[in-house]
Amino acid sequence: MRGIKTVNEKKLVGYRVVCNELEEYGLEIPIAFERLESRKDEINQLVDSGQLIGAFKASETSIEDDGYWVCYEVYDFEDIPKEMVSLAVPAQKYAVLNYKGEASGIYKVYDDLHQWIEEQGYKRVPAKWSLEVYSKWSEHENDVELCDPVM
Repeated sequence: MRGIKTVNEKKLVGYRVVCNELEEYGLEIPIAFERLESRKDEINQLVDSGQLIGAFKASETSIEDDGYWVCYEVYDFEDIPKEMVSLAVPAQKYAVLNYKGEASGIYKVYDDLHQWIEEQGYKRVPAKWSLEVYSKWSEHENDVELCDPVM
């Protein structure tokens, strides 16, 4: 399914993964997901314990925004667990594509989404936060809503 939707502000708590090489993210992100899942009971004001969210900016904007955030959404920031970070993602309009399959296939699906965005007359905004909303996450099977910011 493809479409356009506005997503309200999201308050996220989890881990920030920063790697020197792009290929390293494929190794480090799954580790961060598993680590976060094992500590989700420590997160206060959790919105949905079955929904992991990845956040990133597709273009380099600043050192503070570099990396990939592996998070859970919270209603409000309260007593962030040690070693975790918080991130507020402002409300944004997104082009959305649902993907089911292996984690390694997600990169290829973005090419299709970007082409669709252009065909629909929208413009990508890579300096804003992209979201990957997982209702199921594993190395081999994912059910994820890819949200690419547009205007």
